[in-house]
Amino acid sequence: MKRHIHTSLVAALLIVPSALIAQKTEEPAPDSKPADSDPSHAKIPDGYRDWRLISVAREEGKIDDIRAVLGNDIAIKAYREGTLPFPDGAVIARIAWSLVPSEENNKAFGQAQSFVPGAPKNGVQFMFKDARKYAATGGWAYAQFGEADGKPVVDEAKLSACFTCHQPAAARDFIFTRYSLSGLAGQK
Repeated sequence: MKRHIHTSLVAALLIVPSALIAQKTEEPAPDSKPADSDPSHAKIPDGYRDWRLISVAREEGKIDDIRAVLGNDIAIKAYREGTLPFPDGAVIARIAWSLVPSEENNKAFGQAQSFVPGAPKNGVQFMFKDARKYAATGGWAYAQFGEADGKPVVDEAKLSACFTCHQPAAARDFIFTRYSLSGLAGQK
């Protein structure tokens, strides 16, 4: 129950309406495969929207989004225990939206100060851990699925740029996102 309260508090603080969190995730066409033709990430993992929240972030500049980072049970356990490197089977998801002002909330606050998720941005991205299979990319495979159709992005240059971007975080097993605690004593 405490985990649910933590997730609810974060969502409430971010004012993330559940209708905006829901995102269309159609199955990719049977012949669609990511750049490395690995069937483990040729489709969006089932149930990823029910994974636990790792953290949220606001990216400015060219990226300009607000995002939620989710993890499967293996990833969450590693985060909670401080396990590095992450164990094989860990999967981390990134969902992002444009950031838009909330007229409704601003009216309630009496001033412009509230922002909420708008349209989805850059689809959904995943990192899949298998240290032996993906040794050349720090033990991680990267995948991205389109926001409109849920189909995998098969642009090799785009997907190979993921590892290049994550290299500065090599000391943390190529993971930028740190686990955000609820702020309540003893809560994980």
